[in-house]
Amino acid sequence: MLRDSLKGVRVLDFSHVLAGPVCSMTLADLGAHVTKIEPPGGEIGRQIGPPWINGESAAFISVNRNKFSLAIDLKSDAGRRTLRKMIREADVVVENFRPGAMANLGLDYDSIRKENPSLIYCSISAFGQTGVCSSRPGVDGVIQAASGLMSTLGEAEGEPIKTPTPVADMVSGYLAAIAVLGALVEVRAGGAGQHLDVSLYNSTIMLQQIGFAAFLASGKDPERTGSAAPYASPNEVFPTRDGWLMVVAYHAGRWTALCEVLDIAWVETDPRFSGNDARVENRAVLHPLLARIFAERDTSEWISLLSARDIICAPVSRYSDVVKSEAYRESGLACTVEHPVAGKIRTHGFALGPSDYGSEMTPAPLNGQHTIEMLALYGIAEEEIADLLNQGVVRSISKRTADV
Repeated sequence: MLRDSLKGVRVLDFSHVLAGPVCSMTLADLGAHVTKIEPPGGEIGRQIGPPWINGESAAFISVNRNKFSLAIDLKSDAGRRTLRKMIREADVVVENFRPGAMANLGLDYDSIRKENPSLIYCSISAFGQTGVCSSRPGVDGVIQAASGLMSTLGEAEGEPIKTPTPVADMVSGYLAAIAVLGALVEVRAGGAGQHLDVSLYNSTIMLQQIGFAAFLASGKDPERTGSAAPYASPNEVFPTRDGWLMVVAYHAGRWTALCEVLDIAWVETDPRFSGNDARVENRAVLHPLLARIFAERDTSEWISLLSARDIICAPVSRYSDVVKSEAYRESGLACTVEHPVAGKIRTHGFALGPSDYGSEMTPAPLNGQHTIEMLALYGIAEEEIADLLNQGVVRSISKRTADV
């Protein structure tokens, strides 16, 4: 099964907040054994909120399922020595510190590659591991701005906006997981490990492949067009009597059908709207013309009328609408999981998995929930574990605490 495809692969996850955890979550969803390396106080992603669920970060819980938590002090010599031993037994390391941070700890790829030649070491950063920009800090909003994405979003006369969903982080995490999968194939074929350099900047540029293709072909910066696709018309949102409707009818057959449904045959024959190129050029005239008609009926009425003619459309749904929809019910994503502190929470399972995936999903771990278990799994002797605990280098919570 797909979710068992990485069974036996050991991942040490040093990452925090979002892009790195998304990468390691994806690997865990595919069956990898992921040990989350956290400082004794927990990684900063645990502090992201609101909202909170019994004091636990909903954001953290959402991207750390199916992992085990080891709380260890990376600033201590004993902690670094222990992790170096563990890395020798790992298949994959994921980290998303600023470039140079892991080298300062003596845990960078060049420092350990000889000890584990087949190791796949995935570094995720804002602008990459090399170059003049590598030392620059960057988070999702900064990358949306620097990559050009923010300049394309919003209304023509409005200010640039960012997507509330952290798309730079999310796409970087998923691309990092793809890179790890490719490297694993090479290792399994007898090849050596490698250092993967994944940047939020590059990932977000690639997310805009269509937009940059148009720019490189024309030399023209894209204009902000709100909900409209810059290359097609109509392909945008229109107001209805009780909401908003997304309509895609730029193909010739669907454009004809739309004009018939709206009873505007004269518009179809108007040379300003005779083809997609013309409609894009004259969108400022066409859009208000169509909008006035769509505003005369409720969204559900339009959905029925347009769907009957195979015109692509959908209501603009709020999250509360989405979770009540038939598409959501049939997606297989919705599931519940029992968290030791947050209790029973609604969440999403693996997007590529079968609908019964949620029954096997484990919740995001508490900080230090699996410290002793993970140290033992990676061959750290009982006496050494006891010393680490006595010195305060590692933090462990009891199983009883985790089950409360």
